[in-house]
Amino acid sequence: EKTGKVLGEFCRCYKEQFGVALFNSVRYEIEGAGGPQAQLLHRKVPLEDHVIYSGNIFQYIEENKKWRNRFCVVPHNYGLVLYENKLAYERELPPRVLVNSAGYKILTSVEQYLELVNNSLPGVTPKSGHSPILKCPTDFPLILWHPYARHYYFCVMTGKEQEKWRAVFQDCVRHCNNGISEDSKVEAPAFTDAIRMYRQSKEQYGTWDMLCGNETQVLSNLVMEELLPELRSTIGPRLKGKAPERQRTWIQVSDAVYRMVYELAKAQYDAAVARCEQERPQLESTIRTDMDQIITSKEHLASKIRAFVLPKAEVCVRNHVQPYISSILEALMTPTSQGFAEAREVFFKEVTDMNMNVVNEGGLEKLVEYMEKLSHLAFHPVKMQSCYEKMDQLKLEGLQQRFDVSSTSVFKQRAQIHMRQQMDDAVYTFETLLHQELGKLQGKDDLCKSIQRILERVLKKFDYDSSTVRKKFFREALLQITIPFLLKKLAPTCKGELAKFQELIFEDFASFILVENTYEEVVLQSVMKDIMQAVKEAAVQRKHNLYRDSMVMHNSDPNLHLLGEGPAIDWSEEYSGQPEAEPAADRRRRAKQVVSVIQDDEGALPYGVVAEALLQPGSPEPRQPEEEAHPGVPPSPPGAVREIREALAQESLGDGAEERLTNGTEEGVLLAGAAQGGVTHQGPARDGDGVPCATAASPAPGAEIPAGTGAQRATPASPVPGAEVPSGAGAQPACHQRSDIEPGEHGERSPPRPGGTMESGEGVQTEF
Repeated sequence: EKTGKVLGEFCRCYKEQFGVALFNSVRYEIEGAGGPQAQLLHRKVPLEDHVIYSGNIFQYIEENKKWRNRFCVVPHNYGLVLYENKLAYERELPPRVLVNSAGYKILTSVEQYLELVNNSLPGVTPKSGHSPILKCPTDFPLILWHPYARHYYFCVMTGKEQEKWRAVFQDCVRHCNNGISEDSKVEAPAFTDAIRMYRQSKEQYGTWDMLCGNETQVLSNLVMEELLPELRSTIGPRLKGKAPERQRTWIQVSDAVYRMVYELAKAQYDAAVARCEQERPQLESTIRTDMDQIITSKEHLASKIRAFVLPKAEVCVRNHVQPYISSILEALMTPTSQGFAEAREVFFKEVTDMNMNVVNEGGLEKLVEYMEKLSHLAFHPVKMQSCYEKMDQLKLEGLQQRFDVSSTSVFKQRAQIHMRQQMDDAVYTFETLLHQELGKLQGKDDLCKSIQRILERVLKKFDYDSSTVRKKFFREALLQITIPFLLKKLAPTCKGELAKFQELIFEDFASFILVENTYEEVVLQSVMKDIMQAVKEAAVQRKHNLYRDSMVMHNSDPNLHLLGEGPAIDWSEEYSGQPEAEPAADRRRRAKQVVSVIQDDEGALPYGVVAEALLQPGSPEPRQPEEEAHPGVPPSPPGAVREIREALAQESLGDGAEERLTNGTEEGVLLAGAAQGGVTHQGPARDGDGVPCATAASPAPGAEIPAGTGAQRATPASPVPGAEVPSGAGAQPACHQRSDIEPGEHGERSPPRPGGTMESGEGVQTEF
């Protein structure tokens, strides 16, 4: 009943917003919008032939209340896939559990988890001396907590393993949270605007932490936000048993209800989308025929609303927003700029180390090996963690309460996604330019100089694009913070008067012009000038390395973007010397694992042995692992990066090379004097903006597939949480044939090493 009521109201909002979004999309297509052209290339075809990580991890099985060793695989679509063991994975048996981590939080202490559990069911707290809901046998837990869905409990043996798994899990959450694809220029804006309008109708303004996952997950969160308090007050008093048992039962009840809501929401939302798509051709025909009249009608309505609202909005901006814009911007800029600077440094160091190792070890063959690793740099959770961690410094302090910002996680994750995208663009541009140069090179010296020259060229483009991306992020974040605050402040005096403007809209155009949306655009215009000015002034400060708006980089590479239109580069296939191309199935079998194996000290207990003694008191404490090993890569000598930097600087000065673009205020850089056009905003920035997401077939949050069933190979939509997949339709992950067979593998396999797969760093791609 609750789901039907919420979805009924939402679908009405969605139908209204669909027409507006369709009009905006067609108008943008016809009129276009100016803006700085990206200098880096963007990967047209996403990388899909890699495994992010795979390794052994202990999982707590709630059914029998025991810890069991599991083999966990994180494929390129960032779903968590848990197998009985590594042998089951290699034999292509169906996985035990599939987890979509959208909306989850990664906890690394039992105390954190118990605090959240105690708060979820007020009045039910275990007494001192009683057993808590969860006991972890090691000091290194990893807990996936969700406010509505089931929880997952893991643990590892060492602190280094915990750090690595935490980075991998956080990458999964970050990716799955952005489940609404920006590729859709109509459905995505219509959905996020409908969510915002629905919540505002309930007097809920500001950012929303649970706007994460795909559309059905977001709608399920929307329903549960209203349903859970009623459910808690109805069912909570009826729970029996001791406090831990009641808490455990409550988590199971919440998860069961969440799965039911998910199924109902998916059915109703899919029906609403189908109805809108059926009407789309007729609506689009009307828009294209009457575009000029619709624009004129909208401008007339906006002028009337502006005359009524703008004086009040300007006073509100002047008194309550303007004094704090610079403080908010500074709080955003410092960690964000540090994160992008760290991404630049990581890219520089990886390429410089690769250059040195290629020269020392033997030319083209080693280059192919290193380029395959470099191509996945942006998807390496551990190497990128130093960039992502910079955003943890983001704190809005008192500003967060003043502007009703429930959490900064929305801005942190958005900035981190921008960092990953910039890194991948830089890597892709580098490998495209290097691939073009390889045919002209003669010997190691030419190769070394070309790599250095291309690196400097890509870093200049990175600096320019980084400035553009960060300024856009700052503007959007400021709008996300200030617009809901202004709407809430103006609601008592303005919202009730909006109905009288409805008569100004022609009936034929009522599907494309909404009074509420036009009102929000007027409010946005009242603060946009101050935001643009604040960001413009920030560009003058050298410490943030932002280019001024009046500077636009010359297109020094007119043919570069044509290179980006070509097929993806397969380094091993082109330069391995094999006479015949590998079949696609064989390429899947040797899919590379992005994160390499953790090598433990000799003497550390293997997982198979530890599993038996894990719960025994007085077990020997495992040693800390050594530093991450990279097979075949010699350790870099001290100061190697510094020496390469100095060599680059000397070459740059000696050859009269182009000057670096370190800051937009420097003289003599390759910049044009043409001013960059202003940014046109159709409405307030949305919480749900995300990067294009390739997880078209990831399971719903907490979806578990029991033993004996399988995950379908390629499903067009996310499976319903808890839905069983018929046996025989199981995923068939291709099995990699190991060359480094250890004693005992022909019969009974020896226990795998903790935290990793094979020494070669190779994994197997699992599709679901």
